Amino acid sequence: MKGNSSILSTYKLFHDPLKYYNAMLDDIARAKKYIYLETYRFNNDVIGIKFRDALTKKSSEGVEIKLLMDSWGTSLPSNFFKKMLENGAEVRYFRKLKYVWNFFTRNHKRNHRKLIVIDDEISYIGSANLTDYSLNWRESILRIQADLSVAFRKVFLKHFEIYNKYSFEQGMQIRKVVYGQFEILQDVPSLTRQRIRKRYIELIKTTTSKIVIVTPYFLPSFFLRKALADAAERGVDVQIIMPKNSDVGLIDVLRNRFLGPLSQHGVHLLFYMPHNLHAKMLLVDDEYFSIGSPNFDYRSFRFQHEIVLIGKEKQITEQVKEYIDETLENSEPFNYDEWKNRSSIQRFFEWLILPFRHLL
Repeated sequence: MKGNSSILSTYKLFHDPLKYYNAMLDDIARAKKYIYLETYRFNNDVIGIKFRDALTKKSSEGVEIKLLMDSWGTSLPSNFFKKMLENGAEVRYFRKLKYVWNFFTRNHKRNHRKLIVIDDEISYIGSANLTDYSLNWRESILRIQADLSVAFRKVFLKHFEIYNKYSFEQGMQIRKVVYGQFEILQDVPSLTRQRIRKRYIELIKTTTSKIVIVTPYFLPSFFLRKALADAAERGVDVQIIMPKNSDVGLIDVLRNRFLGPLSQHGVHLLFYMPHNLHAKMLLVDDEYFSIGSPNFDYRSFRFQHEIVLIGKEKQITEQVKEYIDETLENSEPFNYDEWKNRSSIQRFFEWLILPFRHLL
């Protein structure tokens, strides 16, 4: 797929969820043709109600509304979208929980994507859900006003169709979309395909000077750990930025097991201190960026439907660099000596949780 230039391309990277919500509500208010929205979590709270009401108003004006939410991440009253549905909107819940006897094989395969497309002109991709829960978190959401939104519309519609299917043609769902200087990569639950993880390993292996990974949950597989260690040993500045305390304490306990060895190989580990860092980004050689929904962990790459945008657009790269610099100002480095001298109780719990690393 080739891009064109009928729309003047502009890009805005948000880290403050409230500013992102307000910008998206403004774009929704201006929509004329359609609004397609895909999210993992849509809550019955102040933010969720604001978006529900905004979408309901547009549906009453004849704007086409398609909403896809994950049935694990989202739990709403049955009448929450009643007026919107009466206006002709389509609301779908991705894979409703129903398989009790194989709970962690089928039910655990969730839709973790966050994507909004409006009128073939504006799209959003990134880390934030639609909820009050994360209002004080540091997120990463990219607003795109460009022809690239046409590609995202097609990507959304393909995924919208498989919302209730446990068997589908994986090749069609994970086909790489190349649009000008951008590539859109998608993942589906798989033990072997894992397109995003493999692309990340490729970027790590080919980086020549610097790679920065920003992630809320850091549980890298063996091959990712090896790629990071090898890059650091050949002189690449490898930086991993994660929250000091995420919203999932078990992951913080388990990730500790991997930090010491990576630090010894020369990987620079940094903890964001003020509150939860929920961003999901890569920056390679100050040139390539990746922004999207996957965490840097087993669960995202193995069990979840994910999406990322990768490219070399200077407007975006400069904003990612600025974002990382601001994050580093509020981060502290990993202390290897403290890690080496951690208590036997901490070590025990790391060992105890390790077999469940694919599910966290």
